Amino acid sequence: MSRTELMETRLREAFEPRELVVRDDSEAHRGHAGFQEGGESHFHVVIRSEAFKGQSRIARHRAVHQALGADLVGAIHALSLDLGE
Repeated sequence: MSRTELMETRLREAFEPRELVVRDDSEAHRGHAGFQEGGESHFHVVIRSEAFKGQSRIARHRAVHQALGADLVGAIHALSLDLGE
């Protein structure tokens, strides 16, 4: 399973989002630190979920990192998050 697929699976299970976009932006970072040939090193994630209701921005980010797991977060170089209710 690719990192993209694994991220989508874990985020769907954790947040039951009404909107989920996991975009691999790695190619835009070719030549920069952390770039890995084959991609899947830089991601942008958009999630809209009721699970975030009443949570601060920091709490939302922590929840996403926890849902993804230390193994996956440690395997990628950059993760940009756009999180909302």
